[in-house]
Amino acid sequence: MTTGLKMGVATLIVAALTAGAGYWFGKQQSVPHQDTQSKSSALNDGSSTERKILYYRNPMGLPDTSPTPKKDPMGMDYIPVYEGEQEATAGSPNLIRISTEKVQKLGVRVEAASLRTLNKVVRAAGRIEPDERQTYTIAPKFEGYVERLYVNATGQTVGKGQPLFDVYSPELVSAQREYAIASQGVEALKGANEEAQRGMRELADSSLSRLRNWDISDEQVKALTQSTGPRRTLTLRSPVAGIVTEKKAVQGMRFMPGEMLYQVTNLASVWVIADVFEQDIGQVRTGAKATVRINAYPDKQFSGAITYVYPTLKSETRTVPVRVELSNPLGLLKPGMFAQVELPVDTKRSVLTVPTSAVIDSGTRQIILVQAQEGRFDPREVKLGARSDDRIEVLEGVRDGEMVVVAANFLIDAESNLKAAIGGLGHSGHGAAASKGGSTESKTTASVGHRAEGKIEDIDTKIGSLTIAHGPVSTLKWPAMTMEFKVANSSLLSGLKPGMSLSFEFVERGQGEWIITAIKPVTASAANPHAGHN
Repeated sequence: MTTGLKMGVATLIVAALTAGAGYWFGKQQSVPHQDTQSKSSALNDGSSTERKILYYRNPMGLPDTSPTPKKDPMGMDYIPVYEGEQEATAGSPNLIRISTEKVQKLGVRVEAASLRTLNKVVRAAGRIEPDERQTYTIAPKFEGYVERLYVNATGQTVGKGQPLFDVYSPELVSAQREYAIASQGVEALKGANEEAQRGMRELADSSLSRLRNWDISDEQVKALTQSTGPRRTLTLRSPVAGIVTEKKAVQGMRFMPGEMLYQVTNLASVWVIADVFEQDIGQVRTGAKATVRINAYPDKQFSGAITYVYPTLKSETRTVPVRVELSNPLGLLKPGMFAQVELPVDTKRSVLTVPTSAVIDSGTRQIILVQAQEGRFDPREVKLGARSDDRIEVLEGVRDGEMVVVAANFLIDAESNLKAAIGGLGHSGHGAAASKGGSTESKTTASVGHRAEGKIEDIDTKIGSLTIAHGPVSTLKWPAMTMEFKVANSSLLSGLKPGMSLSFEFVERGQGEWIITAIKPVTASAANPHAGHN
């Protein structure tokens, strides 16, 4: 009985131990499975918060990418492009990102490219010149002496046929005597044979032709031939009504054949010779109307027509002379006056245009920043056409209706500014890695920009500048100094006063020209004018 009881108890103990071992073994087997499930679940949750990087793009907007992180020749990190972003950047690998706050600070404005009729006014400087076809020179064809002057001042008004001066010429007296003798011979040989009469008449005609070849009028020749004896002097008259623009005759002087003694110009009509620049000459047409303004008469406007485009170009000024004819009945327009000439150029067809301020011209290429979406800009190389005063034709690179940047302050004029724009705009919204929330926006400063702290010494609101005593700037290896900065937008000056401490960001627009793009006032306890920032 005792032995059976002992065996029963032993059996119960073995069963209990067996059950406990099985339970323990089962627990050991189930724990790894649960851990694996939890780890797998954690990985699955992590994959939902971390996006996949597709590739890395060039930070300066160049069309090259890399499957792995790398740096460009300037030491800038390539920017990651995440899954889901490729749709926005597939057609534009150079897309620039910028926050809305940064857009406002930089003063960026956009306007739609549109189809317009490109009317242009070509403006040129000119000068009043006399009409060459109305200029006459009095230059006797014989040798002689000036006996008497009737017109003795330059600028004097003369009428057609008005006496200018009397001349004495031995040749003239000799020619008169020859003609008188020949005429007397003709009368004396009226009863002679035909051959003798013909010879004498030829001699008389020859003497008369000699007088006429000296440009002596028929009336004067008739008076000379009808006089009883040779006349000692001859009066020369003005061939046209006008102004004496040049006078070289002096009473008693001797002159030689062909020597100019007077120049008379009719100023009832004048020429305006306008110097049109080479790039505009292709739009100027003969017959087009022109508007002329003279400094002497600011309230008057003169109208004329283009009568001639000269076939030569002045290499010194790269201009082509263009002639405009003006009537001058009141004599207001005087030779030598300066004139401003406007030559309207009309185009009848509509072309795609943008404001001229939208174009960033480096000299070798032209760039336009196109707004792809809010805070996203696409730099495009474009081909340009004709220009007006405020707009320019775009032949390639931009479509009708696309929004283009027309004002970006310091992001204008030069290729270096474009690089600064791409660097400043592109890096302000991108860092080396995305935040946990999946956003690609980063709060790091662009590598082309710089930060500093300092105190305002002076403010000039007229030119938009600040004089700041700032601390060292390690990114430029600058020591602490006081210098002048310009601001990218006049709104940045709002609320600033001399003596105020501030932290600011700035970039270089041109050689030695520094532009502040962001300003943050700091409290007196936090201000440290000798603390620079990378």
